[in-house]
Amino acid sequence: MDFSFIIPVYNRPDEIDELLESLTKQTYTKAFEIIIVEDGSTVPCEHIIDKYRSKLNLTYYLKYNSGPGDSRNFGMQYAKGDYYLILDSDCILPPQYLEEVEKSLTEKYVDCFGGPDNMLPSFTAIQKAINFTMTSVLTTGGVRGGTEKIEKFQPRSFNMGISKKAFEASKGFSNIHPGEDPDLSIRLWKMGFETKLIPSAFVYHKRRIDWEKFYIQVNKFGKVRPILNKWYPEYAKPTFYLPSLFVIGVFVGIIATFFFLFDWILKLYFLYTIIIFIASTYKNRSLKVGFYTIIALWRQFFGYGMGFIESYYKINILKKEPQEAFPELFFKL
Repeated sequence: MDFSFIIPVYNRPDEIDELLESLTKQTYTKAFEIIIVEDGSTVPCEHIIDKYRSKLNLTYYLKYNSGPGDSRNFGMQYAKGDYYLILDSDCILPPQYLEEVEKSLTEKYVDCFGGPDNMLPSFTAIQKAINFTMTSVLTTGGVRGGTEKIEKFQPRSFNMGISKKAFEASKGFSNIHPGEDPDLSIRLWKMGFETKLIPSAFVYHKRRIDWEKFYIQVNKFGKVRPILNKWYPEYAKPTFYLPSLFVIGVFVGIIATFFFLFDWILKLYFLYTIIIFIASTYKNRSLKVGFYTIIALWRQFFGYGMGFIESYYKINILKKEPQEAFPELFFKL
């Protein structure tokens, strides 16, 4: 297999620097190419690219801003390889990444795969807390941590691969964002392509994000899910509703406590929060990260849950078209 990395970037030159540095340390001995697609950035990264031209097989494209999905499609159109590896710019690769990908695809080939995310000791306390809530089996994030069943896996675009054949058949990503990755996975399944999780092909997902941006991000995730459920009802899962039920349960608990002196619902939420705090503190060996994880947990559930409820109401009750209900989730191509 000839691998081509496809990396869109938007105003993140520092991230590209770290990612490219990690690519210079790959233990993989065969040739591979890297395509950087500058998606209309006002803070370009070409000067960073120039640092690595003598070390890596790099191609750099600058285009107008049309979103990450379209930028990935743009890069794949110009790629020379027959298997495309798609990364977000805020990822760092372990040295064995490419070797693990080739090994897994050689053992059982699929036309699309995804890998988990992990963290480095150098991550900030907030990054570690968010990583825990986004990957732990104790939250809805187990899929990112690599715990979802390996077959019939929906790859996430921060760390995924797709064959040239599958890209050409599917035409790549659609203009919805976020949600472009599960949308692509389902379309590939419908065309007969297989996907899988490669647990050993993990990346260090750095997520340069603050609390407000994190809430906005997961809120968009919540808004997208009812849209995908409408498009592909046969692939809807009960777990998609959990954050919304979490939010509803909180309000029910508050009403029960103050109007009926019935407080055991809120006590269960308190117990769950303590369990998350202990688990994160133990895993990260840090009380600070444990406390931050409580903040991340509640922002994740309320951000996603409120977004899901709003979207469900507009899409399923008011019967609005997705582009009309949430134009901010769709890039104009």
